[in-house]
Amino acid sequence: MTNPLLPRVIEEYTEQYTSEELPVLAELNRQTNLKRGDAVMISGHIQGAFLQMIAHMVRPKQVLEIGTFTGYSAICLAQGLQDGGHLHTIEIDEELEDMAAEYITKAGLQDKITQHIGVATEVIGKLAGPFDLVFIDADKQNYERYYDLVFDKLSIGGYIVADNVLYDGEVVLPIEQQSKNAQAIQGFNDKVKSDPRVVHLLAPIRDGLMMVRKVGE
Repeated sequence: MTNPLLPRVIEEYTEQYTSEELPVLAELNRQTNLKRGDAVMISGHIQGAFLQMIAHMVRPKQVLEIGTFTGYSAICLAQGLQDGGHLHTIEIDEELEDMAAEYITKAGLQDKITQHIGVATEVIGKLAGPFDLVFIDADKQNYERYYDLVFDKLSIGGYIVADNVLYDGEVVLPIEQQSKNAQAIQGFNDKVKSDPRVVHLLAPIRDGLMMVRKVGE
C-alpha cells in the first residue's frame, strides 16, 4: 500500500480510538520502518489490531500465514490461538528470517509460531492442516493459486483473510489502466465473489481485506 485511501486525519482519529500496540509490536513497527525500504508492507497498528480481534473471535487451533515479512502480523494472529494452538508462517525472502524470529521470541511466541522459508506453493503442500484461519499477504500474482491450495486444508467454518484487495484503489480503474498486480487482485476478487462454497466481505480497512468464510466443500 502506497496511497492512503482514507484522509490522514481519519487515520489518526482511528488510531486514537484503537487500543495501543503491544510494546513488542510498537518496537517491531519502528525497527521495520528504520531498517526496511519496503516498510509500507507491514500490517501496522490498525490492521494489526483488526487481525488480533479476528483471531480472538475465531480462537483458531491452527493458523497459516502466507507472507511473514518482519513478523508483525504473525505475532498479532498468534494472540488468539487456542491453548496448544500453532501458527505456520511462510516467507520467501530468507533475509527477513532473523528479524522476524527475533521479535517472535521477544513476544514469547517461539513455541507457538513456526517459520518456513521457501516458495509458498511448495511449502503449503507439506502442511497438513486443517487450518481455522489463513492470512494471505504475499505476491499478488499468486493469490488465486494460494486460495486454491489452502481451500481443502481449511476447516468448514474457517476463514481466509487476504490483504491488499483494493490495491491502492487501482481495482476501480478500467482494466487496461490497472497494473499487473492490480489485475491479479481483480481476478482474485472475482474468484471469491463467484465461489458458492463461501460467504465473503470486502472490508475497506487500510488497503482492503477480503474476508472469506468456508461454508461448503
